[in-house]
Amino acid sequence: MDPRHLPVDKRLTGCCVFCGGPPDTRDHVPSRILLDEPLPAYLPVVDACGGCNQSFSLDEEYLACLLDCVLSGTADPEGLQRKKVRLALSHNPKLTKMLDKCKRVDEAGRLVWQPQDDRVRNTVLKLARGHAAYELSLPQLEDPLEVTAAPFVAMSEEQHSGFEDALGGTIQGWPEVGSRAFHRACGAAPDPLEEDRGWVVVQPGRYRYCVMQTGGVLVQMVLSEYLACRVVWD
Repeated sequence: MDPRHLPVDKRLTGCCVFCGGPPDTRDHVPSRILLDEPLPAYLPVVDACGGCNQSFSLDEEYLACLLDCVLSGTADPEGLQRKKVRLALSHNPKLTKMLDKCKRVDEAGRLVWQPQDDRVRNTVLKLARGHAAYELSLPQLEDPLEVTAAPFVAMSEEQHSGFEDALGGTIQGWPEVGSRAFHRACGAAPDPLEEDRGWVVVQPGRYRYCVMQTGGVLVQMVLSEYLACRVVWD
């Protein structure tokens, strides 16, 4: 079975998964800026139009750089952990300055960051739409009921546990016949990506996601084992 061409209803494919328009390119989900080199041998891709493909790039770069700044405790490129982010900020002093301005020290002496929420939301929603289309062959073009992104450190133990166990280890209704989620539910791996307790691991320690269809659609993502993201459609 070709992991990039599954036997799904063709009426559900052939459109940009972000806007529904005619696709003239393909987009990696997640974007490569969110992953480390060497990249995994297999990366999920979805149909996209050129306009959507380009329009998300700056926000994805912003989120990738923001995450590494938060985890490193600095916006100075020399002090960052990820080589890809160091290079991105070294070539973009404007973004470096922007990120440096969004950090402050609170009353308890802790370093806190104030991200641009609209840019984070835009990237999280883009990623979720890509994963929903890739796994379920069901593009989610409507506005979602919920888009959240929160660090694990801001969650209670109960909230963290509930997020990790969202799938519950059981099938919650059958996904679209022939889709990747359908094959996963049947125990037949549709691609070379590693699976762990219902999570699809794109790159260990850097990016994982899960998708569930229950009548609505739930997509969860974890970036850099730090940022927990959740998008829900009715």
